[in-house]
Amino acid sequence: MKPDFVTELTSITPIDGRYRRKTQELSQFLSEFALIKYRIEVEVRYLIALSKAKVVRKLTIKETVFLENIYKNFSLKDASRIKKLEDETRHDIKAVEKYLVFRFKETSLNNLTEFIHICLTSEDVNNLAYRLMLKNAIETIILNKLMEIKKTLLEISKKHSQTTMLARTHGQAAIPTTFGKEVFVFYKRIEKEIKFLEKQKLTGKLNGAVGNFNSFNFVFPEINWPNVSKQFIDSFGLEPNIITTQINPFEDIINLFQNLQRINGILLDLNQDLWRYISDDWLKLAVKKAEVGSSTMPQKVNPIDFENSEGNLTLANGLMQVMIDKLYVSRLQRDLSNSTIIRNMGTVLGFCLMGYKSLSLGLSRIDVNKDKMLNDLNKDWGILSEGLQTYLRSKDFKDSYNFVASSTKGKRLDENSWKELINSLKIPEPDKQKLLKLTPENYLGIAKELII
Repeated sequence: MKPDFVTELTSITPIDGRYRRKTQELSQFLSEFALIKYRIEVEVRYLIALSKAKVVRKLTIKETVFLENIYKNFSLKDASRIKKLEDETRHDIKAVEKYLVFRFKETSLNNLTEFIHICLTSEDVNNLAYRLMLKNAIETIILNKLMEIKKTLLEISKKHSQTTMLARTHGQAAIPTTFGKEVFVFYKRIEKEIKFLEKQKLTGKLNGAVGNFNSFNFVFPEINWPNVSKQFIDSFGLEPNIITTQINPFEDIINLFQNLQRINGILLDLNQDLWRYISDDWLKLAVKKAEVGSSTMPQKVNPIDFENSEGNLTLANGLMQVMIDKLYVSRLQRDLSNSTIIRNMGTVLGFCLMGYKSLSLGLSRIDVNKDKMLNDLNKDWGILSEGLQTYLRSKDFKDSYNFVASSTKGKRLDENSWKELINSLKIPEPDKQKLLKLTPENYLGIAKELII
């Protein structure tokens, strides 16, 4: 078998192996091919920008179209040629430069080959390429999947706004709530973080070997290089960062990763809650005839989608934390260790996407077991003790809390026992009647109205 023969069965990582079909849409933005393509785009557009800044001669319309088509029509064959050049030069950006020199031969651009990559350091190209990869992957794929999850959560919330269930605090029976409202909590949490993600602005730098425009200013002192740099970076939809060392500091990517970590944390919380509701038989999983839940227990239908989502999101957050911890620091004006780290963006977003897709699939296959929810809700009317002690307090009933606690704590009250407790109270009849109307199904506060 040839070393470059890669299939789902021979790949080392599950992202490019087992999960390839579920994550391959990210490859257009986060693969090695995509990185090379973005590098080509940066180099080509830089040359066009030099022409506009009158550093090099004016380009004809035909020449500009030719240049733009180099990256717009970039192919795997082109990328393979650059990889071969990289093997020869042992330098990724120099390989890109040599490829462009080759493309300019026998064209009217041949007299501009010395201006390809002029004044730039590799990081001027790479910092833009990596951020474009990340920006486009987030905007095109990740945000769309998160929007889908958000929409589904809202639909479930509204559908079950009046589906009563028992809330638990510390894992113990607490007071009544609705399934819709509890899902709505996750909807609101994720909505807030998605808004942050939509507003994230990645930066870009183009200012030379240590950030001072040294060669730029030495060779072309008449050019306002900070302005050229700002306009160039703006053209990519990035925020210009003029004050840097050789590298563009990674706080922007760190902010984005921390945003994704919070999103993933919320969805991990959701996965675990839904898993518990399924375990309690409050949620039912759709039965697929051909699917097998266990190799030995034929009756099982497992919540594997939520478990897969939990596992993938845990991996994504862990990898992001490693990247965050490393990317804060670059020795002196730069060291190369962050290069190895930043190349793993695709792996991180691959695990994110897998987590989101598994969660979406899981959400599409659950339904509420209303009978079981209602039965468990009504098992212990002692969950109404909060309402009782609070009402008695409002009526100045002496030592209300301790009185109710002594009658309910550690005990399980059925409907009759609850009513006996109410009837035993020495309170006015109107108050007694109000308390007798209280049930686990109607002691909901404004849970239904909170879903808007």
